[in-house]
Amino acid sequence: MTKTALITGATSGIGEATAYEFAKHNIRLIICGRRLERLKTLKNDLEKQTDVHILNFDVRDRQATFNAITTLPEDFKTIDILINNAGNAHGLDPIQEGNIDDWDAMMDINVKGLLYVSKAVIPQMTERKSGHIINIGSSAGKEVYPKGNVYCGSKHAVVAITEGMRIDLNPYGIRVGAINPGLVETEFSKVRFKGDKIADTVYTGFKALQAEDVADVIYFAISRPPHVNIADVLMFCTAQANSTIVKKEN
Repeated sequence: MTKTALITGATSGIGEATAYEFAKHNIRLIICGRRLERLKTLKNDLEKQTDVHILNFDVRDRQATFNAITTLPEDFKTIDILINNAGNAHGLDPIQEGNIDDWDAMMDINVKGLLYVSKAVIPQMTERKSGHIINIGSSAGKEVYPKGNVYCGSKHAVVAITEGMRIDLNPYGIRVGAINPGLVETEFSKVRFKGDKIADTVYTGFKALQAEDVADVIYFAISRPPHVNIADVLMFCTAQANSTIVKKEN
């Protein structure tokens, strides 16, 4: 039977790569994001391989999130797989110089947005007593690094929420896991550094993870037999030892 997956933050990076990976395996897709034109372009391409529905909303907006998911057409209403991928980082400042708007953006998207989408989807999973949730965390959810303060806090929250979900949803047979990547070469740094040229140097001198590498691991997790749950994955590129140690070529 064809499964249906809902992916947030699907218009770029890990979310987009996951949509393409799932399409290859004939998984029906609900792709979500704020950029409608990108969603339309992605839908046109993905439809060569699978059925696709787009939802254009911002996960920070609680009402818009619930409204969007209630509008799903009959063929897409049953969500078997939820990929909570939408997330961001803003700024890299010491705590005393941090921008409160940046803090709000990270907590609203990385934590509250994940919760809003989950709250909109989980009730149908508990009713059916089946489903699979993958939350995209970060190595920043495993360790704290200088000037990472609030971003690291938001991703530590993702790890804790994932563990709480797994405990609470255990009686319903719902699988819950987190995939926590280190440095991934996407638009992420451009957002974090607000277009500053320093973003172009983040991935120089070494081969960072690519979005497709993370998508491979996500597909591996959701394609295990029903009795297997990949609960937690921390993944780095070979050059990265932890959040502060990266082997770069001169």
